[in-house]
Amino acid sequence: MTVFTRTSRRSLDVGPRRLRRLPDYIKTPEYTAFELVPHGPLIGAEIRGVDLREPLTEDVRKQLDDALLEWKVIFFRDQPVTSEQQRDFARNWGGLEVNPYLKQGETPEVVRFEKGPDSPGRENVWHTDVTWREEPALGTVLRAVEIPEAGGDTMFADMAAAYDGLPAKVRARVDELAAVHDFAWAARHAMSKEAYEKRKAEFPPVVHPLVRVHPVTGRRSLYLNEVFIESIPGLEQDEAEDLLSVLFAQTRVPEFQMRFRWEVDSVVFWDNRAVQHYGVNDYYPNRRVVERVSILGDRPYGPYNVPAGREFDADAAEPAGAGAAAGGAGR
Repeated sequence: MTVFTRTSRRSLDVGPRRLRRLPDYIKTPEYTAFELVPHGPLIGAEIRGVDLREPLTEDVRKQLDDALLEWKVIFFRDQPVTSEQQRDFARNWGGLEVNPYLKQGETPEVVRFEKGPDSPGRENVWHTDVTWREEPALGTVLRAVEIPEAGGDTMFADMAAAYDGLPAKVRARVDELAAVHDFAWAARHAMSKEAYEKRKAEFPPVVHPLVRVHPVTGRRSLYLNEVFIESIPGLEQDEAEDLLSVLFAQTRVPEFQMRFRWEVDSVVFWDNRAVQHYGVNDYYPNRRVVERVSILGDRPYGPYNVPAGREFDADAAEPAGAGAAAGGAGR
């Protein structure tokens, strides 16, 4: 049962949820090249039996790709890889992003996030990486270099499940809407008007659909970023903020989430087209050092502008809530 009221912004959604890892028209893959251990029924799986220091065979790469599409987040423990080996692993999925505004690791494609007493982390907001780009990253490979004794976890949310969990009327509405993502908008209060206009000229705002159609699976998911979404074309700002508050709340539903506890030499690979993530900032002033490699992606499209030749079977979502099948992840 779900109830929304505009005045209180209160929702009641209790009972079992139908959780799907894949669209119903895709058969659940079989994994024979490694051991896959689910983190939970919906999102996240540990991969055992793959050494990331070694080149991948085509069979292993294909099965890892299947695992990424099904579980959205896959992770590996005890992987003492170098920055170059991390980079080479990510290259199995395409070209790599170079970000000139972030501190680099040992190679230009590797970004080093080094947090501590003098550089506190600021990743504790739900987001999808670099949505201010016309072609945001396909995926991200993150490796733990130095981890505090406690804290510093990363949380992930399955945005296809978040979409499925919306009431049918809300899904129908957001299917046709887009949002403006602005790199400069997030820092507008911390810079002068001249600096703001210069940054906007350097990185002009881009428009992406509120609902992204996955280019491989055809799955519909909410495509959000609390940091960079500035507005929704066609809606007054107050109306847009009301709608966004409902959509942002979907990210915070625990059944749609997983929480990853880092260890040194852990490696996590996530599908940036399908999840949001949140860096838990509970470890300050301790040090936390991770290195990131981002894989180049393509331009997002929604249900209203699927390119010719890329149409998928209808991926009709069923509302989550009481009466839905419990524990129904996958097929």
